[in-house]
Order: sequence, then structure tokens, then C-alpha cells
Amino acid sequence: MTIKESSVRFGTSGVRGLVSDLSNDVCQLYVDAFLQKIVPMSKRIVLGCDLRDSSPRIVKACAGAIHARGMDVFFVGALPTPALAYFALSEKIPAVMVTGSHIPFDRNGIKFYTSVGEISKEDEVAITQTVTMNRMNFIGYDPLQNLTLLSNAIALYKKRYVDFFPAYFLKGWRIGVYEHSSVARDFLSELLSEFGADVVSLGRTDAFVPIDTEAVSESDQALGQKWATEYRLDALLSTDGDADRPLIGDETGNWLRGDIVGLLCAMYLNADSIVTPVNSTTSIERCSAFSYVARTKIGSPYVIDEMKMCLKKGLSRVVGFEANGGFLVGDPFVRHDQHLPSLPTRDAVLPMLALLAFAKEKGVKLSQLSTSLPQRFTASDRIQNFPNDSSRLLIAQLSSSNEAIQTLLGGMCGEIITRNTTDGLRLTFDSDEIVHLRPSGNAPELRCYAEANSDCRANDLVKRILGDISRLAAPL
Repeated sequence: MTIKESSVRFGTSGVRGLVSDLSNDVCQLYVDAFLQKIVPMSKRIVLGCDLRDSSPRIVKACAGAIHARGMDVFFVGALPTPALAYFALSEKIPAVMVTGSHIPFDRNGIKFYTSVGEISKEDEVAITQTVTMNRMNFIGYDPLQNLTLLSNAIALYKKRYVDFFPAYFLKGWRIGVYEHSSVARDFLSELLSEFGADVVSLGRTDAFVPIDTEAVSESDQALGQKWATEYRLDALLSTDGDADRPLIGDETGNWLRGDIVGLLCAMYLNADSIVTPVNSTTSIERCSAFSYVARTKIGSPYVIDEMKMCLKKGLSRVVGFEANGGFLVGDPFVRHDQHLPSLPTRDAVLPMLALLAFAKEKGVKLSQLSTSLPQRFTASDRIQNFPNDSSRLLIAQLSSSNEAIQTLLGGMCGEIITRNTTDGLRLTFDSDEIVHLRPSGNAPELRCYAEANSDCRANDLVKRILGDISRLAAPL
């Protein structure tokens, strides 16, 4: 059987594509390649999913491929991606997670983990090559219809936080949980309640909501402010669809930037070595809180690879985080004699609890945690349904011509001081402002990031640049 080329391919983390292209055969083709090339000697595979309407069907298809290879399926149901990853690491077995993370509902995806963590970019290449080779004569397997649910994965994930944070440390705080369609919505409410918080459930829906923690919609910004006032909240918490990216709002309902969340979480843990992509705030270096800071391409596999390099160099207290707020722990931490095991994959729950605990310890409101940091402000947004080929063409044009850059920007940022092409095009200007353009790795979107000395200025830069590009998009 020949399986046609489709939109399905690896993005910044995992395989992604339109649900219409993620047929049973395509899903099994990728899973089979993972089993064949990356974990051929495994006997058991952990399998989980998010709450998208398309996920149960894809789960059964993936389970059929695993079963056909003679491997046992450990089905852990709908749960946060980091919970599945943590369980797989603890059991020392590979895992497959059916999730499209934050991308729109008409898309989905699959993430892969070996017994020691998230697959590497080299593993992605090996899987892709195997898929290409097998596409012409792949014979699909029957989906596995009867899956026995194992519930101990989420319990183990919960224990990670209960053992590390003080008992009832949230007593006296009123915390809203924006549930929407997050796979962590029930778990998060239960965990906060166990720590003593008065939890208010908000915005629950059966329809999938594609929350992007790097580009919070205007409607969600307004909702946060409305809820904070209406329910007199001390904090407002949410995640993306598979709960590996946090969305944290302060007592005013203002959503905190993910890179600031990561920076504050690292400070709470007393981390020493930081790994983060190029689009995270320069406050990380400017605060002088860490001995070592490494910058990578955008995507958790790049962060994980660099964290491994740090550990090989003998560095300790290594953490990573992205501008979306997802936080990774490279080696075990001890704080106040409480132990935190490593988890080198994006996690949303740790930074949430860390910031709440940090504010409680300091006796301040959540909004006051960042006031001691260098006052740099970042903003980001994207143009959706913008072909990646068009994004690459635009970036190539800008990379080769200062005149093209200044035409686009209208001279509003000053003269270019440095160019960084680690991931897309990142420009630093003599105004101490930064503009960064890159194609999304997960969807046909052009992303724009900006950094400036005021929140208003950073947001204005993003809005104006994307507006100008939208008007120029037709000729591309």
C-alpha cells in the first residue's frame, strides 16, 4: 500500500499535521518507524493522549502498531504530557503521547520518548527517513480497540510535587483555574486544593480551545482581568492543551510572560546553569543570578540536548525553559531538605507551584515577584495560515538586505547592532530593542517576537511589524 505525502511532519516537538492527514495508516507508519529504529528492543510502551476529539481514534491506531510489534501497551489515558514522560522515565520504558499541544483543533500530533527522555533531532531524522522508505509498501495494522487503563501514572506525577512543596502552603489563597480543554484541568484543581488553596473553576468547555501561551489572545487577556476582579483572585492558572506549557496570571489577571515565569522558577530553585532558546528575555543574563547561560534554537529537543552537554561538562543545578513557560529540570534538586527529581521535558505544573511558593515565602503578591528583575519587556504574536515557504522567503530577503529591513520597520528601531540567525532572524538595534522573526515549527504561522524597555513598546513593535507583513504577504 502506498501512503501519500501529507502535511504530517516533525515540528519543534513531535509529529504534527492536519487531522485529515493523520489517518490510521500515517499514524501507524510514524509509530512503527519509532519502534523499529529508535526503541527496537523494548517490551512495553506507555501510551497517553490529550482531550482533542481526534485523539482517541489516533490512540487506538498507535496501540495497534505497538501491539503488532509484539510489545505491551501501557495505556495511561488522558493526562499531561509531562506526567506521561515522568512515568516512562520512572519505569525506564519508552512512551508515545497523542497530542497537538497548543495548535488549532483541526490538527493533532504524536510525541515520542525513549526510556531516558524525549527523542532527539537525530532520532527525528531517523524516523523521517524510515517513514519515507516504508511509505510505498506499508501495510497498516488493525487499531487496538480494547485498552486497559492504568491510573498510577498521574499519581506518581502528583507525588513529585507533594513531596517537594510544603504542606498547605497555599492556605489563604484564592486561585482561579482556567480549565478550558486542558488535559490537566481536574488534576490541577485537585493538587491546588490539597495544598490548601480555595480553587475557583473557570471557563470549562468540551470543545477544544487552542491556548498558545506565547501568544495569548485578546479575549483571554480580557477574561483574565475580568475573572481576577470578579472572584477576588490571588492568582489565575491555566495550561495549553497537553499541559506542558503554563499560563500564569497575577492578582490583576495579567498573564505573565513565559520566559519571566521560567526565570523566576529558576531563581526559586536556586538554579546555577540555564539553557533557553534565543527568543527568551535578555533579563536572564542581565539579572546576573546564574553562573552559566546557554542559548539554543527554539524547541525542547534543542534545549534538552544542550542541558545534556551542560551535565557532561560537570555543571550542576541545570534547568531549561522556553519562552512558552515550559520548564525542564536536568538534574535532581534539593531545597529545604525536600527533593525534586529531574524531569528533562517541558512541564507546566512545577513553574506554577514554584511562583506561588516564591510569592508566599516573600510575603508579596504575584505581580511583585518580577519587580527586582531588570525591566525588560517581551511580546510575541503570529500571523496564522501563513505558509512556511513564505516565511522563509521573507526572512531570506530581510537577512540579505539592510534596506529591506529598514523598509519593513520604517526606521522605528534605529540601526542594527547584531544579527542572530540561530533560528530565523533576530535583530538587535542601537535603541536596545530586539525584533525576531521565524516560521513556526508546528503550523503554517509566522511568529514575531520583540523586546524593549516597556511593555507598551514591545507590544507595539509586534503589532506594527506583523501588520506591515500582512499587507505585504500577497506578493510572497
